Amino acid sequence: MSNTYTWTISALDCYPAKEGQENVVFTVHWRLNGTDGTNVGGLYGSLGVTYTAGEPFTPYTDLTQDQIIGWITTTLGAEEIAILETNVAQQIANKANPPVISPALPWVTEPTL
Repeated sequence: MSNTYTWTISALDCYPAKEGQENVVFTVHWRLNGTDGTNVGGLYGSLGVTYTAGEPFTPYTDLTQDQIIGWITTTLGAEEIAILETNVAQQIANKANPPVISPALPWVTEPTL
């Protein structure tokens, strides 16, 4: 089964007023989560964004998660997104088949309190 990846927005940092606009986003805090249906992995990051006066502006109350995810994926680009997904895929694979384990000590027959 292939992995499924989901972007979510955790927070938006805003200037209360800038360039004649209110609540102008300057940092997007995001999560990229992945699952193989059983195991999960994820990353957290942030991305700086800049509003320039005269460019199209969406009021804060009209922003959508899909729009913000579009900002992220456009800015990062396909190559960087592939790197992030590879990192999450490795986390998922490590949970499915741990590269390091800590089995019980062979000389301990009962749990100690």
